Amino acid sequence: MIPLEQLKKQAKEKQKIFAQVLKKANNQKIIKRLPALHEKVFEQIDCLDCANCCKNYSPRFRLPDIKRIAKHLKMKETVFIETFLKVDEDEDFVLQNHPCPFLEADNKCSIYDVRPRDCQRYPYTDEDVLVKQAGLTLKNAAVCPAVFSLLERLEKEL
Repeated sequence: MIPLEQLKKQAKEKQKIFAQVLKKANNQKIIKRLPALHEKVFEQIDCLDCANCCKNYSPRFRLPDIKRIAKHLKMKETVFIETFLKVDEDEDFVLQNHPCPFLEADNKCSIYDVRPRDCQRYPYTDEDVLVKQAGLTLKNAAVCPAVFSLLERLEKEL
């Protein structure tokens, strides 16, 4: 697994190339390729070896997420919010602190079965979000080895 600082450096070096790939390529062609590329990338990458996302970022916590997680933790929603969340500049609920308080020492998630929808979908390597939100994809490439690897594969293919 690439150490986070090295990944950030490599992603920064390739940011312009990756941005061009996402901008110039046929989005429909890329979207059709994503499931196969996603599978290939995750044959080589195990999120439990990394957990950079959980250590460095916060997902958005939507109201259904808050209700589901609070119920799972046997907490009132207001107590869950006060204990773990804050409102960010986009008016979204996000974690107060990093790493995620639900990240265990072995990089497993203690609320995995009820985790936020953003966590379920991350890193969006099998979704059209990858091309439709290029800025987010480029940001994720500096944190997630799977996104970086998938963009490198796209670069080679296109």
